Amino acid sequence: MSSDIFVNRHIGPRDHELPMMLETIGVGSLQELIDKTVPGNIRLEKPLRLPKALSEYEYLNHIRRIGSKNKLFRTFIGQGYYGVAPLSVIIRNVLENPSWYTSYTPYQAEISQGRLEALLNFQTMIIDLTGMQIANASLLDESTAAAEAMIMMFNARSRNAVKAGACKFFVDEDIFIQTLDVITTRSKPLGIELVKGKYNEAHFDESFFGAFIQFPAASGQIRDYRDFAEKVHAAGLLLGVAADLMSLTLLTPPGEWGADIVVGSNQRF
Repeated sequence: MSSDIFVNRHIGPRDHELPMMLETIGVGSLQELIDKTVPGNIRLEKPLRLPKALSEYEYLNHIRRIGSKNKLFRTFIGQGYYGVAPLSVIIRNVLENPSWYTSYTPYQAEISQGRLEALLNFQTMIIDLTGMQIANASLLDESTAAAEAMIMMFNARSRNAVKAGACKFFVDEDIFIQTLDVITTRSKPLGIELVKGKYNEAHFDESFFGAFIQFPAASGQIRDYRDFAEKVHAAGLLLGVAADLMSLTLLTPPGEWGADIVVGSNQRF
């Protein structure tokens, strides 16, 4: 039996095991099992027109030939998407380290231990980078996390703020477009009124409950937001910040200059 074919290395069932399995469930063949379990109106009437199967080695070479057609060009997309020069030690010990994805198999309950360990490492790193006291276990992307941050601030309004009808949320105009789009979409059904403008020209009253800025800004500017954070807090509002995590290895963490919620962005390719 060739080991170059994936199905031959799988756990089964093998051909000699099928008769006993079929007898146990009371059918004479796999076709009879399919006839009894899969409705005819959703089954194809003809076999799929597939080419002869490739061996695993042949398939990998085929994929490599396709991949070699890709061309890499300089990108100017911006908006948080940009190339990086990762250190070899990071690539070797993190990205290419098989222990990250083979220590625990999905068939074992112990995988929870591996996930918990990875999440604990992640959250500890995020706390160190952002200067915050706690960190969650990550969301799918920065834009979604920013919208969740807005909703958290909205739900955290004081009783007086709720009675006063505080429903305005200030968003600096120099944040990523995709983040603004998701915030806009999520705000409408909740009755949140977005107020967009320049952070240094913002004015707050009792109709506001929070503000959101980008650090560094979408334009690439590295700003000192300390005065803005004090202004936000003096008005009784909460401040959300979308911060590039890698930049925080050099820049002052938002937690040290007044951020209440930090959304970590690391959009690379």
